[in-house]
Amino acid sequence: MRKMKRTTFVLALFAATGLFLISSSTAAISAGGGNGNGNGNSNFGGGNGVGNGNGNTGTNNGSGNGNANSGYGNGNGNGNANSGANNGGNNGNLNAGMGNGNGNGNGNTGSANGSYNGNANSGSANGNRNGNGPYDASGNIGHANTGTGNVGAFNGGTGNTGAFNGIGNADSTSGNNNTGAYNGSYNTGSYNGNNNVGAFNGTHNGGSYNGNNNIGSHNGNYNGNGNVTP
Repeated sequence: MRKMKRTTFVLALFAATGLFLISSSTAAISAGGGNGNGNGNSNFGGGNGVGNGNGNTGTNNGSGNGNANSGYGNGNGNGNANSGANNGGNNGNLNAGMGNGNGNGNGNTGSANGSYNGNANSGSANGNRNGNGPYDASGNIGHANTGTGNVGAFNGGTGNTGAFNGIGNADSTSGNNNTGAYNGSYNTGSYNGNNNVGAFNGTHNGGSYNGNNNIGSHNGNYNGNGNVTP
């Protein structure tokens, strides 16, 4: 009977907390644990659930982001660079369409900030840039962003939201103001790969004014290359 009661208590504790590893040491928990778990699962389409739950410190930060999305460029760059406890979780889930639920719950400190944003949207460019902490010196929020005014993870350029947007461009006129993942990157020339929503849009263009203002996936790529001026 005692063994049965103990088993029932343990199972109830698991169910109540949602954790499968319980530490008895308060010092160990406060030092860090349970960060960046359960991200980027069960997505369908392209460029969904990318760059979530990176660079967190503390306890239970940046978990449960970017799951169960369908479409293109949804649920990216959520729950990064948080510190404290229970920040930046459960963002960017259950979206359908293009460029929804990106850049949420990044750069928070304290407890229980920036969670449950950008979920269950449909359409285009909904539920982005919610529940974030302060900008850094370059105007970025999140993890491993370069450039200025970017939110999420691994973005370059200016004003990009999500993950892996606006990187590897020849100059600063390209790869800006994109939403989703893998947009506006690796362009040569000028004014290429801007204002795209979704995934894999506006990349690898040459010349000028190519690969801009696309919505969806794999649009506006590889234009204006190999031209020779007479």
